[in-house]
Amino acid sequence: MERGYGIVDTVVSATQGHPEPAIGIDLVDSELAESVQARLAVVERRLYEVVESADPFVTEAAQHLIRAGGKRFRPLLTVVCGHFGDPTVPEIVDSALAVELTHLATLYHDDVMDEAPVRRGAPSVNSRWTNTVAILIGDFLFARASDLVASLGNDAVRLQSRTFSRLVHGQIRETVGPRPGEDPVEHYLHVVTEKTASLISTSARFGALFAGASERTVEALAQFGEAIGIAFQLSDDLLDISADQSQSGKMPGTDLREGVITLPVLYALAGDDRDGARLREIVRGPVTDEVLHAEALDLLRGSEAMRRASETMRSYAEQARQTLAEVPDVPARRALESLCDFVVERQA
Repeated sequence: MERGYGIVDTVVSATQGHPEPAIGIDLVDSELAESVQARLAVVERRLYEVVESADPFVTEAAQHLIRAGGKRFRPLLTVVCGHFGDPTVPEIVDSALAVELTHLATLYHDDVMDEAPVRRGAPSVNSRWTNTVAILIGDFLFARASDLVASLGNDAVRLQSRTFSRLVHGQIRETVGPRPGEDPVEHYLHVVTEKTASLISTSARFGALFAGASERTVEALAQFGEAIGIAFQLSDDLLDISADQSQSGKMPGTDLREGVITLPVLYALAGDDRDGARLREIVRGPVTDEVLHAEALDLLRGSEAMRRASETMRSYAEQARQTLAEVPDVPARRALESLCDFVVERQA
């Protein structure tokens, strides 16, 4: 799962010279699909261009994760939300580039913090080169994102700055952990909101804003982005436990192995029922022993904690859907509604 400052394991494919079929969002009609795909192709091409440097090494390192692929969920959301107004304005593509560069920069920094050897199936920058290079290239990507946003006006600069502040605060809160007396579940949901959902919310807001949508529509789509961002992360938490490798694309229970405490585990740890005692005993730290790992997965899959986590995820997906009642009934709205369906159904 891509975590970083604002990470969701996203499910919508980008057009990267070799388009993959879109998964999770139904673009509902051919005109919308053609328009969205055309703009995503421009975003993909320009991603390489905007990170070019006079120094060939900087260019190579900055393009490293772009070449590794990715789902480009944030720019796709920007482009789709641009269809609540005029989707042809160039600011939509520029803002889509800015949010994706911001996301990529967080991944460079996150791999340093996690000492991750691999990202998106390729060697991470920190393992291929050094931690210092990864940090500095991440900073370079933030700088390129800022340059793009500066061309979009003061309001965009202010929004990007506030979003970046939320990303950093979310990362700090996750690093420090819950304060004494703080509910670990509430702490976790706040971290997800800041780290993951804030940039997704901004992605949606940028698209609607620059397309000239009404203020009511812009605000509703920003709220949609935040709620669906939380729902996606929680869905990833559940998939890490419930899915097999062919469904999720990774080994099940990766978070358990790495000691990443996600919502189902937090609910399990908060329980005091006798049936959950063995589960709580196993999941208090990283579960690296294969026998214990298999036992923990089996216990979690049938647990009350999984049911509660699923209910929480569904509540955020429903919250996202309800915000769409405030926006015009155009094909883009139905596309976003399909995303609400998918986030629930992908782990059903």
